[in-house]
Amino acid sequence: MTHFQGQPPSGALVQELELLVRTAVFKSASALVGALLQQAADRSDAAYHAKPGERRQGRAVLQVQCLFGTFPIQRDYYYHAGKKQGHYPADAALGLEGGYTPALARLICLEGADESGFEKAERHLAETGGIAVSARQIQRVVQRVGAAAQTWQARTGQPGACDAEVLYVSADGTGVPLRRAELAGRKGKQPDGTAKTRQVYLGCVFTQHERDEHGHPVRDHQSTTYVSSLKPIGQFGPLLRQEAIRRGLGSAAKVVLLIDGAAGLEGMGEDCFKDAVQIVDYYHALEHAGVVLEALLGKHHPDFKKQRSRWAKRLLRDKVQSLVAETRRAATGTPQAEAVEKALGYFDRNLARMQYGTFRQNGWFIGSGVVEAGCKTVIGARCKQSGMFWSEAGAENILALRCLHAGQRHDDFWKHRLNQHAKRNDPLALSE
Repeated sequence: MTHFQGQPPSGALVQELELLVRTAVFKSASALVGALLQQAADRSDAAYHAKPGERRQGRAVLQVQCLFGTFPIQRDYYYHAGKKQGHYPADAALGLEGGYTPALARLICLEGADESGFEKAERHLAETGGIAVSARQIQRVVQRVGAAAQTWQARTGQPGACDAEVLYVSADGTGVPLRRAELAGRKGKQPDGTAKTRQVYLGCVFTQHERDEHGHPVRDHQSTTYVSSLKPIGQFGPLLRQEAIRRGLGSAAKVVLLIDGAAGLEGMGEDCFKDAVQIVDYYHALEHAGVVLEALLGKHHPDFKKQRSRWAKRLLRDKVQSLVAETRRAATGTPQAEAVEKALGYFDRNLARMQYGTFRQNGWFIGSGVVEAGCKTVIGARCKQSGMFWSEAGAENILALRCLHAGQRHDDFWKHRLNQHAKRNDPLALSE
């Protein structure tokens, strides 16, 4: 401390002071938390009723790490010879994740899922909180808790209530690079016909109560929740439906399904959201208009941009059917007729889903930008970085956590997680 007497200290010394003070404060805080948890563990052990077949084997020491440091606690150990498994009642009562307290485990999952890699999460925890957890340990906690998050997002919950003007459901898919062994036998877009990525689906649900002064829809702040899955569309659809049910699908005044027109998503809509108004993303429709015009005129034709602009305006006036008819007539008898007809198929299949003028008059969103942005931020920002190759389980677990964080649902999940830990101490066999 003599360095700070007399002349004003340098920035380096100020930094050193802060770190020393943090270390001193954390040491005292760690001792306090350790003492409190030991007391709680003792009370839990005293109140525990062994399950049939369990036998107490004595006390065992566990090194526990919290936000402030590491300390030992002693707790009872029970062993079930028939099941060949052990149980520490105090660990379950305290909600420990291995040797980590619930608060630290939650922070580890947040950093491990949101940072660009486990090594970066390790550095970030050490730099910002003085918390020493190795990248390997971060990965283990993320995978264990992420598996529980997957189960939680697939749960059958109580139907929620929705008082919003519109409940929106949207879905999209994107590729995630997997390890070569997990792609064996899958067809893909590589030159040799193999796959480098695996399709992962992202779904979101959000609400709209208001429109702005121009009559445009306004998405409710922080109303968006997400679910993700690498499972086939037939399994993803019910997962997304369950999320919509929890958000009030059954009581919503109007339900709108926003998709990109892909056949799989269209089928999902028919199977899982048959009473919803389906809207094909306007910007995807505009992209396909470019495909049609390229087949009819050629991309470098002097009228290409003019015609594309015409399509954009007429699509917004519910003129998709007349545009298709006009284009078909213009192509009749020409060498490009077959290519034009193939390109028009996208619009033929989606005529009812492209009445953008009507949709706008009703004050609905006509773009699927929310879920597309989610594909970039929830999936791409973590799982599609250079050099990353995932296992299926690894990708699904970390995406489940990222969906929780993006949808502001981590409080609900961690409350459920702690309750599940506590249930392990229930003496009734039905609760095991």
